[in-house]
Amino acid sequence: MQITKIYSDSNTADYISFLDLTHVQKIKAFHQSFPLYKETPLVDLKNLSKRIGLKNFFVKDESYRFGLNAFKVLGGSFAIGKYIAQKLNMDISDLSYEKLISSEIHKQIGNITFVTATDGNHGRGVAWTANQLKQKSVVYMPKGSSLERLKNIQAENADASITDLNYDDAVRLANENAKKYGWVVIQDTSWENYQDIPRWIIQGYSTMAYEAYTQISQKPTHIFIQAGVGSLAGAITGFFANAYKEDKPIITVVEPETADCIFRTAKANDQKLHFVKGNMPTIMAGLACGEPCDIGWNILKKHADFAIACADNISAKGMRLLGAPLSGDTRIISGESGAVTSGLVAELMTNDKYKDIRNKLQLNADSVVLCFSTEGATDKQNYEDIVWNGKFSNY
Repeated sequence: MQITKIYSDSNTADYISFLDLTHVQKIKAFHQSFPLYKETPLVDLKNLSKRIGLKNFFVKDESYRFGLNAFKVLGGSFAIGKYIAQKLNMDISDLSYEKLISSEIHKQIGNITFVTATDGNHGRGVAWTANQLKQKSVVYMPKGSSLERLKNIQAENADASITDLNYDDAVRLANENAKKYGWVVIQDTSWENYQDIPRWIIQGYSTMAYEAYTQISQKPTHIFIQAGVGSLAGAITGFFANAYKEDKPIITVVEPETADCIFRTAKANDQKLHFVKGNMPTIMAGLACGEPCDIGWNILKKHADFAIACADNISAKGMRLLGAPLSGDTRIISGESGAVTSGLVAELMTNDKYKDIRNKLQLNADSVVLCFSTEGATDKQNYEDIVWNGKFSNY
């Protein structure tokens, strides 16, 4: 496990105004117009917090999100809604779910194919939204992706396939074919001349942050948030930086040690983005991304505090402790990418090997911790192998 401080450049522009409460309330209203919308639970793990020596430990459980078992649909659906609103010269506030699926809107926008690259959750959210709107979707998955996740995406009438590429190259394939066939890329990473849609996806994620903000009974002193390209981490960081201003919690970004592009970028502290190339073997499939999103990084470099890269066993520990809770605590079924932050907090608080890291984070008996379990068991066989059969249990 490694930790680095994220060094804020006080001269950089402020990149979080698009995540202020005025914008976020409008975004939540859009999601609230969906018939399946329901706030996901914020679980107060009272007994676990006592056991590991925290004041409070809260975990937002996204396995209930829209029946899709992950938070990602928040970003994809809002980005597609914004794209259509822009196409129609409308404000998103005037484009509810009912209007979006109407034959009148379909006639105005015609047939659209949305394309994306994904390890599973994001692609399922894009495919689900496209299916709801009677539009088409094409989804490319990186090599090694779960067959269960592929089938879930195909069940939404998507043209989905597992490629022989890593995640970042699958993104490039989606972009190339979008140019070739006139498709629309819905991706939460950004590049030159592709900024609006990833920004809208980041905004979409803020609904989850806003819900947690209104649900939590005490102001968190610490937030731990996982990162792939850094879009989710940017959304959570930007929202809470706006909400709490100078009294912002200590925010720590968590990644797999084999896909630690945010950690590398923070550690280098040279105003450049640092990539991880080639294979990125990790059970945290949703976090196996090697190239940071510049929009997310611009938020993190000013408002987040630390970056941590950790091994797969930390995620496995989180899956087990959430899935087999202490008596009186609520069970959370959390997948590999969802559980890593909870596993990390428990490991830091109970293993004196990491005492120095704990002290750097000012993590102690007075701490109120907020984590986000971003997915449920989206690959049931892998979940069972880890939780039942002890896969990735060794240190």
